[in-house]
This record gives sequence, structure tokens and C-alpha cells, in this order.
Amino acid sequence: MSGAGRGYAAALAAYSLWGLSPAFWPLLAPADAVESVAHRVAWTLIGMLGVITVARRWADLRGLAGRTWLLVLAGSVLIAVNWGVYIWATTNGHVVDAALGYYATPLVSVLLAVLVLRERLRPAQWVAIGLAVVAVVVLTVGTGRLPWITLVLAMSFGVYGLVKKRVPLDPVPGLTAEGFLLGPLAIVFIVWLQATGAGTFTGHGVGHALLLMAAGPVTALPLLLFAAGAKRLTLATLGVLQYVNPTLQFLWGVLVAGEPMPVSRWIGVSLVWAALVVFTADALRVHARERTLAL
Repeated sequence: MSGAGRGYAAALAAYSLWGLSPAFWPLLAPADAVESVAHRVAWTLIGMLGVITVARRWADLRGLAGRTWLLVLAGSVLIAVNWGVYIWATTNGHVVDAALGYYATPLVSVLLAVLVLRERLRPAQWVAIGLAVVAVVVLTVGTGRLPWITLVLAMSFGVYGLVKKRVPLDPVPGLTAEGFLLGPLAIVFIVWLQATGAGTFTGHGVGHALLLMAAGPVTALPLLLFAAGAKRLTLATLGVLQYVNPTLQFLWGVLVAGEPMPVSRWIGVSLVWAALVVFTADALRVHARERTLAL
């Protein structure tokens, strides 16, 4: 298989694992979302300590500036919030809302580029963002509540991506660094839960304990696969492939979880899809033009 072929396989595997993750998190019951996130952080750190040792990447973490560690801390908090809301959503009948959050993330990233980086948007990008705003309005009016799960997931992951762009670390040392900052707190929290009798790691059988431990590799494996794919594929290709994740989540929520889809929700989802078609088509057009000019 060629380098590009391996890149496609790795990226598709990563996005597919993320897309099918709603099947995993409900298995952690009776652990709630907060305890699940704590185990996810703790076991991810333990796993990444092994990965970074085997990969001999410890040097990447030595001598990091204080500002870099502050950015890593900010990223750690953002991804912990994202994980917590996502796990709560997938275990409380809101998989479609979560899928919409990840559909909207690229649009949030573009909006953040305007607000934070002072970049100028192309007309098609403004159209895409406008459609997404209308979708939020439709979903709010149709359901009688603000789609907070969608908004929190999109905003937290969008800002996380912005922070990660400023951190000079590859995925392996980057995820390990985040684990260094949150992992000890997660471990202390797990021990406290067990000491107070509120934890579920013990007392629910070996199978339950193993599932909580599996939260680590379930988190790290797709990230490592994504890193392998990103090295071999263009950003434009990754930009298209990323929709595999929320599409699988959406299908899971509708076809497997049987979540209700009233007309207003279908309209909102359709508007988000339309925004992504406009956004992706414009990105591919610009990418093709830049490649032509570079020849």
C-alpha cells in the first residue's frame, strides 16, 4: 500500500472509531460522565507514558517554556469539558446533538479565525456561517431550548484546535503533556470517589473495571491513527474525511438509539449540512487554485 493509501486507511480508521464511540460510553454505566472522564484522563495518561517511552519522544517535553505549559493547560481544560459533555450526551439520549456539534466545529474554527486571528472570510465562508446561525435559531425555536450540547462541543473543540495550533508539540508528546497536567487530578478524584464509596471502579465486577480502563486506549488509539494519517494526507483531504465522524454519530443516534427527529430538527440538520457543502466546496476550490499556482 502506498503512503497515501496508508494515510487514508489510518485517517478513516480514526474517524470511524470516533464516529462509533457512542456505542462505547454507555457501557461504562453505572459510572456517570464525570467519573468516566476522570478514568478517561487517567488511563490515557498511563497509556501515553508507555507510548512516548517506546517512541523515545521524552526530549520533546524537556525545556518547554512556561507560556507553552499554560497553553497546554488551557487545552487540557477545554478537551476535558468537551469529553465530559460528549460522554453525558451519548449516555443521555443526545447523540444527534453531539453529532451536530462536531459537524459545526469547522465553521466555529473559521469564525474564531475572524474574531481572534483577524482573518478575512471569503463570501462563501460567510454564507456557510450564516446558514449555521439560522440552523441554531431553527433548532432553538423548534425544540424550545438552546442546543447547548451542540454549541458547547463545537466551541470547546474549536477553541481547543486554536490553542493546539500554538503549541509546538506533535500529537504524542502533546497528549502526554495534557495528561501530565490533568492526570494527577483525575487519579486523586478517582481515589476520593472510591474512598467515599461513590466510585464504581470496584464493586461492579472485573468487566466494569476493565471497561473503565479501556477508556484510555479508546481515547489514544484514534488520536494516534489520526496523527499517522495527517502526516500523509493534505489538509483538504482531511477536511473532507472529518465528516465521517459526525455522520456515523448521527446515523447511530437516529438508527440505533432511535432519538426523535421532528421536522424542525430535520430542517436544522439540513441547514448545517448545506453550510458544510458550501464551506467544503469553497475550501476545495481554493486548495485546487493554490496547487495550480504552485506548479
